[in-house]
Amino acid sequence: MDSDPNATRGADCARPSDRTAARPASVGVTTALASVLIFTIVVDILGNLLVILSVFRNKKLRNAGNIFVVSLSVADLVVAVYPYPLVLMAIFHNDWIMGDFHCQVSGFIMGLSVIGSIFNITAIAINRYCYICHSLQYDRLYSIKNTCCYLCLTWALTAIATVPNFFVGSLQYDPRVFSCTFAQTVSSYYTTSVVVIHFLIPLLVVSFCYMRIWVLVIQVKHRVKPEHKLKVKPSDLRNFLTMFMVFVLFAVCWAPLNFIGLAVAINPEKVAPKIPEWLFVTSYFMAYFNSCLNAIIYGLLNQNFRKEYKTILLALCTPRMFFVDNSKYGTEGLKSKPSPAITNNNIAEVNL
Repeated sequence: MDSDPNATRGADCARPSDRTAARPASVGVTTALASVLIFTIVVDILGNLLVILSVFRNKKLRNAGNIFVVSLSVADLVVAVYPYPLVLMAIFHNDWIMGDFHCQVSGFIMGLSVIGSIFNITAIAINRYCYICHSLQYDRLYSIKNTCCYLCLTWALTAIATVPNFFVGSLQYDPRVFSCTFAQTVSSYYTTSVVVIHFLIPLLVVSFCYMRIWVLVIQVKHRVKPEHKLKVKPSDLRNFLTMFMVFVLFAVCWAPLNFIGLAVAINPEKVAPKIPEWLFVTSYFMAYFNSCLNAIIYGLLNQNFRKEYKTILLALCTPRMFFVDNSKYGTEGLKSKPSPAITNNNIAEVNL
């Protein structure tokens, strides 16, 4: 797992070292990639703005849990505003014409978005874990002050994790995906570290949190003694399932690209030539496509977000409706929960 020149040369099939190394893409391929990216940009911007506005408009959605949901939407939104349009220009011109400065900045913002997304998903999972499995301490752990500190820490770690790309020189233009992005073959050690620290470890943390929540849900539904039975609201379970689906889709969309990078980093000479270009390109655009999915998931699985979406879209026709607060209609958002009350029968409510 060496980062010497031989290892880099052996991985040239996995990543061309210069823009002349790749064959010009066919019209059909560029049309398909451009169509996917245009759809992603439009849905990303519209969907994530709807998420942010929904939380802003509905008082019952403005809570500790949803702060990280908004933060995740911001991470998804920034790539649709700057890096993706530049990638689209590169597709139309079949080359990068924006210069090295925009190449470096767009690659850096792309990295911020990706790492920010996985770190925010991790923060959401930890929040849900504390909310459900440590409900008595939840209000203290997620006070407004503490939540703001957690949010700042999340983005500080994201910045710290992204800055080393400038020192390693790993932000380069790849003509196969028309993007200034992370070059997997610049350093085997660095690529392995990126995949492990920025993808595998967060996924393990998230998996642990959601596994503990699932165990609790199963225990709640199958506990025999009535005096120890916990009530689980259907709406609360749907809220948990919403965030679980966000995690699953992120893992599915980003796993192929990360595992390709890890495989190439471990053994570039043997693995790199065996990776088909279509698989590499598909894995990249699957990852790009993920940025527009979260807002769709909220709308499909969360009734409160769905109502807010409809109200905001209707407000485009009648602007005065935008200022109507729908929180009086109730919410299924990720609510901040008081400590569950224990009744005389030792029955506690668990809001998932």
